[in-house]
Amino acid sequence: MKKGLIALIVIVAILIIGGFSLYSWGVSFNNTAVALKETSTKTWANVESAYQRRNDLIGNLVKTVQGAADFERGTLTDVIEARAKATSVSIDPTNITPEQLAQFNQAQSGLSGALSKLLVTVERYPDLKSNQNFLELQSQLEGTENRINVARDRFNATVEPYNLHIKKFPNSILAGIFNFGELAYYKADSGSENAPDVDFDFD
Repeated sequence: MKKGLIALIVIVAILIIGGFSLYSWGVSFNNTAVALKETSTKTWANVESAYQRRNDLIGNLVKTVQGAADFERGTLTDVIEARAKATSVSIDPTNITPEQLAQFNQAQSGLSGALSKLLVTVERYPDLKSNQNFLELQSQLEGTENRINVARDRFNATVEPYNLHIKKFPNSILAGIFNFGELAYYKADSGSENAPDVDFDFD
């Protein structure tokens, strides 16, 4: 009788200790995953902020160009429409998928292409080329393109530790239970790693 009671106590103790260990593991996994994902979410906000700054600068550029007499309206319209499309694409930062990033990047690349075409066209307008506001946008756009590249790199750097955390075994078991999905990396289209040509030096 005593042996049976002792065995039962041992089994209960093992179950309690095992249950506590599982609970601790679950809490530790969840808290780490939440913190890593929050970091990625925050850095994605910085990516969007950098792109928004570029969109704002392009808006100012459009206003400057609109003041030029007989400027090619088709080229200007293309930029305005591409800018509107780029600003309409949004991403859920808590659930960033490859499809969302591809759509976002496609819209931004379309704007970059329209901007490059506009800047080539501007070369035929001496008044615009010497416009002080226009020249000021040169350095601002160049700086913003650098900000975008830095922000995208930092975002990818935060995605890696999160993805590794949820994909490593046995964490991958809990990831499915707690609904932590893999985040997508930002992958630029071929050639889009190069900033649009915003050189306004027309000497």
